[in-house]
Amino acid sequence: MSPPDVSSDRAASSLLGKFFGVFRYSKEALHLVWTTDKRLTFVLAVLTVFAGVIPGPIAFVGKLIVDAVIAATESGDAADRWVVIQWIGVEAVLIVLLAAAQRALMVAQSLLRALLGQRVNVMILEKAQELDLPHFEDAEFYDKLTRARREASSRPLSLVTRTFGLIQNGITLATYGWLLVQFSWLAVLGLLVAALPSFFVETYFSGAAFRLFRWQVPETRKRNYLEWLLAREDYVKELKLFGTGGLFLSRYREIFEKLYKEDKALTLRRGLWGFLLGMLSSVAFYGAYGWIGWSAAMGWITLGGMTMYLMIFKQGQSAIAASLTAIGKMYEDNLYLSNLYEFLDEEIDTQDGIAKLGPSPGDGLRFEGVSFTYPGQTIPALDKISLHLRPGQKLALVGENGSGKTTLIKLLTRLYLPTEGRVLLDGRDLNEWELRALRERIGVIFQDFVRYQLEVGENIGVGDVANFDARDQQIAAAEKGMAHPFIDEMEKGYDTQLGRWFKDGRELSGGQWQKIALSRAFMRKQADILVLDEPTSAMDAEAEARIFDHFREVTQKQMAILISHRFSTVRMADQIVVLDKGKVIERGSHEELMVQNGHYAHLFTIQAKGYQ
Repeated sequence: MSPPDVSSDRAASSLLGKFFGVFRYSKEALHLVWTTDKRLTFVLAVLTVFAGVIPGPIAFVGKLIVDAVIAATESGDAADRWVVIQWIGVEAVLIVLLAAAQRALMVAQSLLRALLGQRVNVMILEKAQELDLPHFEDAEFYDKLTRARREASSRPLSLVTRTFGLIQNGITLATYGWLLVQFSWLAVLGLLVAALPSFFVETYFSGAAFRLFRWQVPETRKRNYLEWLLAREDYVKELKLFGTGGLFLSRYREIFEKLYKEDKALTLRRGLWGFLLGMLSSVAFYGAYGWIGWSAAMGWITLGGMTMYLMIFKQGQSAIAASLTAIGKMYEDNLYLSNLYEFLDEEIDTQDGIAKLGPSPGDGLRFEGVSFTYPGQTIPALDKISLHLRPGQKLALVGENGSGKTTLIKLLTRLYLPTEGRVLLDGRDLNEWELRALRERIGVIFQDFVRYQLEVGENIGVGDVANFDARDQQIAAAEKGMAHPFIDEMEKGYDTQLGRWFKDGRELSGGQWQKIALSRAFMRKQADILVLDEPTSAMDAEAEARIFDHFREVTQKQMAILISHRFSTVRMADQIVVLDKGKVIERGSHEELMVQNGHYAHLFTIQAKGYQ
């Protein structure tokens, strides 16, 4: 894949498009900054105006100082010399006030930057919580998320700061213009014309840099992923044993070189054109320098007037360049803000229901002709699945990897919606249930459960956020999950930090982690559906048998769905469903399936021989 031809993309960088692009998100950015901290934003606005007004009087006082010095030299009068000191004092006060305003602006901007960075990051994370699982399984969505997070916390304040800076420079230029026009209106026109070429080239390259950034996002994500692999303790064992560290580091370097090459080419072009067109400003300044100097030599203006006009022209030139650059940067800020608002405006298809109860309490769980196809796929992951599980019954799902077992659980928990058919709980379609009410009734442990770098009690408590810190409930859940005995042996018990990321963290064995996760599922006292997706894969067969014997005992009134590759545990289920390529090929109790002598019996026999 080759990079876009940024030099020929004239349509995207048309002047009209740039002009309107400058202000597209300015209103949203200003509202965001204002609502983040109204007091600081107001202070920022006042100081901006104040800092814009002062430079004009400073320039004028400078003229008065020079003229007063000349007058005092010619007259030799002590009173005239005292006037010089007075005007120097006035200028000193004005300089101190300007310095104070500029320092206060920096402080206000720094505080706002911290607050706004937190605000925008929270907005992004809140939006992420609202999105559905399919969003997070979509590579294009991750590109969008990456673009939104990159510089999102700094761009809104940058846009507002540049807007205020534009106002400040506008006020300064108004005072400068009023003074300079007394010399010649052509000098004012020269200021404007000399700065325009640099503005156009900077605006063009801002757009080109943004388009290159969007194109580079997938490669940047790959580079970040490789960095993550090389620096995480989870992967260091395999990296060292397989010797893949050098391979991944080589790829990491290759991606950087590729990105750097593209960035370098754009940066060099931007720098060259910026230098060449920036020379026009220097030519304009020295042309004005000669004009003003000639006027002073001819006696048309005083020496103080010459000093003032030169300073005004120089600083005015800088103010105009800064203003035009600010507009160009505002355009760039808007481009990056478009990433943020594109992400925040991401549509959410999930519709939350309102039901908290079903019309047929005690009917349990039903799948009626349920089919599901993953987005972008053509082959169904589940095909016409029908089953019924009553309260107190245990269902085991058996099948090879990819047969649809975990997908069925994702439909039960409404992480996905069926493509066809429906899932019912207590006689009501899951789509009609309020999500919170539905999920409070389900306790789930996925095979890839999260090992939180939190304390033991918190690791269990996440199973029920409403009772996250309830120690009694944590202990009761740990006892059901058979984790309490080894937790009780720890010096700090339920306050023990787990994982190695933080100080004094303790790592657990795979089997102990699974018991922690199992305990997590028991945190929800109101849950009457428990789902265990390969919950004991890290345990030996004997430990697993004890776990499931105990599990059956403590869940006598609850529905349970078990996914396991060990048939010694599956056989205790009331109903066993055998899946193959998303379809039910067998169902029944262990005894019934063994009598059928089909796929299940074949697999069971093979596995049983392994233990003989």
